[in-house]
Amino acid sequence: MAEVQSQELIQGRIVGGYAPAPHSIKYLVSIQSTRGQHFCGGSLINKYWVLTAAHCTIGVEQIMIVAGDYSVSMYEGTEQFFIPQLLIPHPQYNKITNNADIMLIKLKAPVYLNSYVSIAPLPRQSASVAEGQLCRVSGWGFTSSSGGQIPSSLRTVKLPIVSTAKCNSSESFNGNITSNMICAGYSAGRKDACKGDSGGPLVCEGRIYGVVSWGMGCADAKYPGVYTAVSKYRRWIDRTTFSYYGRCSKY
Repeated sequence: MAEVQSQELIQGRIVGGYAPAPHSIKYLVSIQSTRGQHFCGGSLINKYWVLTAAHCTIGVEQIMIVAGDYSVSMYEGTEQFFIPQLLIPHPQYNKITNNADIMLIKLKAPVYLNSYVSIAPLPRQSASVAEGQLCRVSGWGFTSSSGGQIPSSLRTVKLPIVSTAKCNSSESFNGNITSNMICAGYSAGRKDACKGDSGGPLVCEGRIYGVVSWGMGCADAKYPGVYTAVSKYRRWIDRTTFSYYGRCSKY
């Protein structure tokens, strides 16, 4: 996949979105360096488990998970801070093709569910979402592909699902979209996930169907955003959380 050679093309932030009501997206977490710098998003799927992208890994001792956040630039008193115990990228993750770009993070301590923090459900194995279905992607970071200042609060945007056939056409990704990926975006572009939102959730019909993975630029009319298809990995998620958690997690 010669067109996608740099991490810059993979990582994402929200373009063309808006600030949702504070703490209305309660399953979203900020994955930060131990210095407090946000670099990826993730989703709580269990009191002990976070779902994110495999390319977000920088080492278990260098990561902090923050739940209950709205503004990553200030302390609000609603945050819960966690140290990861394990980072478990999918064993078939390929850095070149971005296939299987999905990872589980096990926390050392469980999150406390309250009016600021909740768990998001997942789709069944191999469940699909229809072309044109509007889904929501959320995250923190720059609001344009050219960079700028980090916004003061969380951003979100709704995007329609794009068919794999259209996304894989010679005018778009030219065959680089695998069966384990989902595309979402408008034919006119202008709205997308872009630098820094990697690992965040694409939520369709109340369930996490996608994980922000990669793309070509941001909000380009020719190139929709590309997400890891979570339903393709539901069995792996269940097996992994059962193996390390000691019992099956309820979603």
